[in-house]
Amino acid sequence: MALKINNKQMRKLWLNTTGLAKTPTGPLKLVKTIKDLGFVQLDTIQNVSRAHHHILWSRNQNYREPMLDELLSAKEHIFEHFTHDASVIPMDFYPNWTRQFTRLKNWLDKSKRYQEMLSHADMPEIKSRIENEGALSTKAFGTKTKDNKKMWYRPPHKLALDYMWYAGELATSHREKFGKYYDLAHRVIPDHLRTQNINDADQINWLCSSAIERLSFGNSKDIQKFWDATTLKEVQRWAQGTKLTQIEWQSIDGEWNKAYAPLDIEHRLEKISNPTSRLRIINPFDPAIRDRIRLKKLFAFDYKIEIFVPAAKRQWGYYVYPLLEGDKFIGRIELKADRKKGHLNVINFWQESDVKWNDTRRKKLGEELERMAKFVGLTQINWTA
Repeated sequence: MALKINNKQMRKLWLNTTGLAKTPTGPLKLVKTIKDLGFVQLDTIQNVSRAHHHILWSRNQNYREPMLDELLSAKEHIFEHFTHDASVIPMDFYPNWTRQFTRLKNWLDKSKRYQEMLSHADMPEIKSRIENEGALSTKAFGTKTKDNKKMWYRPPHKLALDYMWYAGELATSHREKFGKYYDLAHRVIPDHLRTQNINDADQINWLCSSAIERLSFGNSKDIQKFWDATTLKEVQRWAQGTKLTQIEWQSIDGEWNKAYAPLDIEHRLEKISNPTSRLRIINPFDPAIRDRIRLKKLFAFDYKIEIFVPAAKRQWGYYVYPLLEGDKFIGRIELKADRKKGHLNVINFWQESDVKWNDTRRKKLGEELERMAKFVGLTQINWTA
């Protein structure tokens, strides 16, 4: 019979699994945090703090923004590549990531439109310049495209740099003001990791095993989506030939869902802690809420980021942060930093319909806003809501 896990246990399990159950204090172990999560998504938008910084700060509030760039520049702890989006990944995982280089290269090779635009770039010349001059950013090249009015246009040199980056020929050397510098992979990735030759079947096994370890539970689609470095069929074949625990987990509406779990799931359930009662401001790209379907089933929290929704059609706002207290999402808040003035502006605030906001909760929110302002060097909080 499948192990049955009720909704209350599942919420606790998920917050423990994603690192949000503990109070975000104590010694900072940045590399371990990234390894525990598997990867941290990168995002360009600096509404208050960029998503990757906010995600790490949410696990330990001793984190500060320069730390991730310093870790990347060291060229031994993390590398950048593409999961479901651009991400930083523990360097130790690199040998099991080489199939992703091939997958993405093949995908781009099959795109006639991409290849047509790429044909306007001189890839050998671009690579030669990097080899001779060292790591370069896109600003070092000057090719342009006629489609520069389109939202997602890329000049030919940018397409070429990205193509070689996706294929693993180039790697991110470092970043300056979030600008990416490309270098030859062998000058970024340590030789003992870059030269390992792990066969494809073993890489699939590692990708699936490490995904379910970091999810704690999920079906084949959940496992596939975690890294987005395998196909669904590959995951299904892996699951059929692997010892896993069959479970049924309860949604907040009482529905039971079948899923896989690691063999030690009962031990995990025994050792989970009650989530901290501290109120938390969660980033829209946080791994705990990335899967909006799982989020809704576990917490009855219906959420999406509306940055690409026209202003007139938004239900909430441009960049709205979920508010987490204990094992419940209790509200949403729209924030915007004015770094020149040193202000953290509260644009809008909403409480969930089934949650009462008393003085204690308001005090907790005020304290978290103070901590967030301090994190990014702001000195004043303005409520314009």
